[in-house]
Amino acid sequence: MADPITDIVTLLQPGAPFTKRASGAGSWIVRRVEFGRPFYAVVLDGACRLEASGHEPLRLDAGDFVLIPTASDFSMSSPEPPPPGEGETHAVGPDGEIRHGDPAGPPDVRMLVGYCTFASPDADLLVSLLPEVVHVRDVPRLSTLVELVRDESRAQRPGREVVVARLVEVLLIEAFRYVAATDASPGLLRGLADDRLAAALRQMHGHPGRAWTVEELAAEAALSRSAFFDRFKRVVGVAPMAYLLGWRMTLAKDLLGRGGRTVAEVAERVGYGSASAFSVAFAREVGRPPVVFAREGPPPR
Repeated sequence: MADPITDIVTLLQPGAPFTKRASGAGSWIVRRVEFGRPFYAVVLDGACRLEASGHEPLRLDAGDFVLIPTASDFSMSSPEPPPPGEGETHAVGPDGEIRHGDPAGPPDVRMLVGYCTFASPDADLLVSLLPEVVHVRDVPRLSTLVELVRDESRAQRPGREVVVARLVEVLLIEAFRYVAATDASPGLLRGLADDRLAAALRQMHGHPGRAWTVEELAAEAALSRSAFFDRFKRVVGVAPMAYLLGWRMTLAKDLLGRGGRTVAEVAERVGYGSASAFSVAFAREVGRPPVVFAREGPPPR
């Protein structure tokens, strides 16, 4: 059976070029307005507070992992944040650890924080299928994985970049696997947590070249057409055919970018009966014909 989570993570092409240790003491806050740099953090000891734009504040305790796949306004602070305009101070210790708040006092919290990169030219579309904030609690496997990322990123071992990339892939899969089994905001992960919708999603990912209809996908989900359509749109956040089109275009971009396939071969792989029909659909969705995309590649991110 196809595994949509693995598909998404593989096509995102994740990396972890920047990871650091951070700690906090006393009353402190650090604010970020970042765009295009997915942020993650794991709390090693103590507790802190995360406040992301559009979401209720989160208390993060030791062992918690948080990922913000698409950059937004957010802040991290002591559990009781300082008054507005105060507390945004930091210092760098001799071991490179970033200290927020009181530079001399014993730390109340220790964290590992960093930024992922998603090298996929279609990362924006893929990330839109994920929750805006991924919060995982009481999963020691994630803490272990992030610690391995930290250790590998600081070492000078041969093959370091390859190892870090693979560890981040596993880290993301573990986080998404956990969220898929819990309550999540509308998106792919919430769809996979729904047994009926998961059956249809796996079919779309496993057989993107099939000429699917809403009726056929509804049958895979053992639902009526109308019930399936309404449930899919409510849970995943887009209509079934819109999701399928987006997935096909994502695959097409990946195949064209890799080279070695003709436009006709890519068209057949993603469910189009002719190269001309595929070219029209691709140009409409992407803004360039597939032959141009294959020759020039995606625009710089």
